[in-house]
Amino acid sequence: MSIIREHTQATLSDAWRTINIDALEEDSSVNFDTATLHPSTADPAAALSEADVRQLTGQVRQLLRGGDAEGALRGCLESPAYGAVDAAREAALQTVIEVLQSIKASDMTPMLQRVYASPGGSECLDVLMKYLYKGMAATSSASSGSAPRTPTRMTPQQTGFSQIGPRPGAPTESTGAAMSVLLSWHEKVVEVAGLGCIGRVMSDWRRV
Repeated sequence: MSIIREHTQATLSDAWRTINIDALEEDSSVNFDTATLHPSTADPAAALSEADVRQLTGQVRQLLRGGDAEGALRGCLESPAYGAVDAAREAALQTVIEVLQSIKASDMTPMLQRVYASPGGSECLDVLMKYLYKGMAATSSASSGSAPRTPTRMTPQQTGFSQIGPRPGAPTESTGAAMSVLLSWHEKVVEVAGLGCIGRVMSDWRRV
């Protein structure tokens, strides 16, 4: 057997690779459990149920009626609808949008600064950014005619949830106005939490 033939057979052998180079790469999945990237959705018991979201919606509205918009915002952001069914996630989004629309422009930055400075504040603003992007997507879909609803206003439904719809006695608000509100909040969140907030939201596997 020639030397070339022996070398070729050795190269094609399954045993030629003796070093696991994947173990030497820090970013390799061999070195960490990828389930830790989405812990909240990994455990079904941690997901909000429809009843949980219905209860949260009632509490948020009660806070809004009492004039505590900041408490209402915190309540929404501290209990994100990770891993929930679509109906619960949609209801949670509408609740957040209702809270955002109830807050005056002059109060946005001071309120975000107080939330950010509190324990768990960074996570709360990350959650808010997720809801903003989700609302923008819903608004864009509605403006293109691919979705029937636009996140502009909420009206109580018999199911206990809320649906987006026109204000009583007023014409349907434009999708441009809804997008303007979301973009304004997006700008303020970036000012307070920094651009890193966007990166964390884009890389997080958990979805509201």
